[in-house]
Amino acid sequence: MNAWNAAATSADFRGPLDVTRAATAVLDARGRVIGWSAAARRLLGYAPEEIIGRPVGTFLPEPEPAPAPDGPAPGTGTLTDIGTRSARHADGHRLPVAVTICPLADALPAAGTGPARVLVATGLDDLRQWEARQAMLHGLATQSPVGLAIYDNDLRLTWFNTSYGREIGLPLGELSGKRADELYPGEFVTKGYPRGLDAVMHHVLATGEPFLDLHFVGEQPTDPGTEHVWSCSYYRLQDPDGRVLGVCEDSFDITDRYQAQRRLNLLVEAGRRIGTTLDMVGTAREVTEVAVPAFAATVTVDLLRSVLAGGDPDPGEGGVPELVRVASRSRDDPPGRPPHPPYPVAYRRGTLPYRSLSSGGMIRTERTVVVPLRAGGTQMGLVTFDRGATSAVFDGGEVDLADELVVRAAVSIDNARRFAREHAAALTLQRNLLPQRLSPQSAVDTAYRYLPSDDRAGVGGDWFDVIGLSGTRVGLVVGDVVGHGLQAAATMGRLRTTVRALARLDLAPDELLGRLDDLVGQTPEDRAAGLVEGPGPDDAATGVTCLYAVYDPVSRHCTMARAGHPPPAVVHPGGEVTFPDLPAGPPLGLGGLPFESWETELPAGSMLALFTDGLLRCGDRDVDAGLALLGNVLRDDRRPLEELCDRAVAALLPGGAAPDDAALLLVRTRELDARQVAAWELPAEPAAVAAARELATRQLASWDLAELSYATELVVSELVTNAVRHASGPVHLRLLRDLALVTEVSDTGHTSPHLRYAASDDEGGRGLFIVAQLVQRWGTRYVPSGKTIWAEQAFPPDYPGAPRPVG
Repeated sequence: MNAWNAAATSADFRGPLDVTRAATAVLDARGRVIGWSAAARRLLGYAPEEIIGRPVGTFLPEPEPAPAPDGPAPGTGTLTDIGTRSARHADGHRLPVAVTICPLADALPAAGTGPARVLVATGLDDLRQWEARQAMLHGLATQSPVGLAIYDNDLRLTWFNTSYGREIGLPLGELSGKRADELYPGEFVTKGYPRGLDAVMHHVLATGEPFLDLHFVGEQPTDPGTEHVWSCSYYRLQDPDGRVLGVCEDSFDITDRYQAQRRLNLLVEAGRRIGTTLDMVGTAREVTEVAVPAFAATVTVDLLRSVLAGGDPDPGEGGVPELVRVASRSRDDPPGRPPHPPYPVAYRRGTLPYRSLSSGGMIRTERTVVVPLRAGGTQMGLVTFDRGATSAVFDGGEVDLADELVVRAAVSIDNARRFAREHAAALTLQRNLLPQRLSPQSAVDTAYRYLPSDDRAGVGGDWFDVIGLSGTRVGLVVGDVVGHGLQAAATMGRLRTTVRALARLDLAPDELLGRLDDLVGQTPEDRAAGLVEGPGPDDAATGVTCLYAVYDPVSRHCTMARAGHPPPAVVHPGGEVTFPDLPAGPPLGLGGLPFESWETELPAGSMLALFTDGLLRCGDRDVDAGLALLGNVLRDDRRPLEELCDRAVAALLPGGAAPDDAALLLVRTRELDARQVAAWELPAEPAAVAAARELATRQLASWDLAELSYATELVVSELVTNAVRHASGPVHLRLLRDLALVTEVSDTGHTSPHLRYAASDDEGGRGLFIVAQLVQRWGTRYVPSGKTIWAEQAFPPDYPGAPRPVG
């Protein structure tokens, strides 16, 4: 008999009325005490010499309990009749006891008085406690939902309760003597503990340290192929003397709860990891990363080709949509396997994916679930979950979970699709609004780089431009619309167009920014009434900064103003780099604050770098660090501008893209040769008109432009006549031979001449009209000392002396 079976016969199982442990008195046929046990002395206080020979009523007053019927003899652990009485203790106090009397069947009768009897008694409280323990043990053995099993010191099964037997589905006789690992192949998933049953029990048996609430995943002997999860606890069994009897296991099947928790955890993980970027392929890959291996062995995501391109779902020719495999993952993939690029897939008729595409609904088998990706009732693709032949089947809850995962993914993919469509539209708009190429200018050499922001931020509103102005001057502009998307791109386009229009008016930089600020800050009432066009209050809310500069290659003067924009870099010949502290000015649209111009003289060969702050900011780098990097590149100013652009981008944006758009415009100044400029000062008197014509004709002859003498004489005559007639002070005449012949007449007046149509009987008013017919374009620009009227004429087609612009 092993230790456990020996323990089963202990007094704890036989109860407090067992004759080997209870108070026992042997009575003769007349009811006198003829035997008295030590337990009886401990319970009732009588010494043997005090009670032997006395009647039973001495310690147990009437009425006596009824004698037990014939039955098993005392000592077998079975008592047939138990009564409760009030016993008298030797010291006189009353003591409630439980009593039973059994006849001694083998005793000799005593002188006609009947058979002798054994009276067994115990304290009533002891009996009640024992009965409660017995009821508890009976409940654990037959009624408890917790499975109980007992393993001996060799860790072999010796007993289990009803719940355990019902769960395992086999009788004890078939399983007795087996080890735990033979019954339940599997492992513990609780971290920090041994993985196998035998290892856990050995530890408990050896150390006495219990293991509580370990989660064990395995299969039942009668249900192979179905994975169950149990919450198990293990503790060592010992008898009252400390002798080790074995190990007790209690277990409860928590498969449903475990699966529900795992599904909830998976949904939480899906909410955290799916849809972190507005990228369809990235979102699809996130779905596979979440679902493998926690939910399925293999997951694939297929999108309609039209959806992947950012368009609406297109069923394709013949109603069979073109699918592209954008993501796939398997639990057997080697660690670190890079994701494959998207590739087209086609499903044969009758396959599960084909049936799902055809029906538009979910198709499932025991271990495969195909769920359509749907948004707004329209199918965008498929997600296929597969568990393989050796894994557990999908139950109803898991099918619902697969559907929930795909619903979440569909929302994110549809958002990414809409973003891709908007991003493509904004990018197209941005590219169309930005200059495709810069017009060649004789005043400057130019190079530029424009880097759109990465896809996460979307298209921005940075812009730049080089604008040819009158008198061979050039306007340089760079601006930044805060924000991204279609609104930012559209705002940029409106601003660029507005700046070009204002620049053609030959406005000074501070005045141009003031006009632009007024337009951006227009009231909503004005825009709603259609009274004004151009940038509006939405642009101001978005935030706009701008820098505008004008360079004159004749005087080598550069005038610039800025509206909340970073100052330019000025590189003098030799490599000295400065960032002039020109007045900042507020961003456009705020109103109420003036803009100020800053002027400097730039030697020929100087370089200007105009840029947006997206070029300077990258990662954690601040603006000052970005300016230092840019300055280091620009110091090598003798290199070609294109090379300097590439080096600046490589130094400042090593990844090739930034969270914001980045624009860089490099300009190297040139000086108009003195042989291309002729200027005279004339008195403001009528005789100056003839002198002006003669000077102009003589200069044109020296430039081999006698062919233009007639038209030039008319232009000079009209412009000088108007200056003498309507202004005071000296009159200045200047001819410029640049990309065209430019005629300029300056005076001290501030009244601009107006082109008008004279009536047939008018004696004057036709001169400016005639000028307009003879030249390509003409206009007026104002300076602090007055105004300049200018006109441009194209060179003859075969003119060999026309300077060729660089760029």
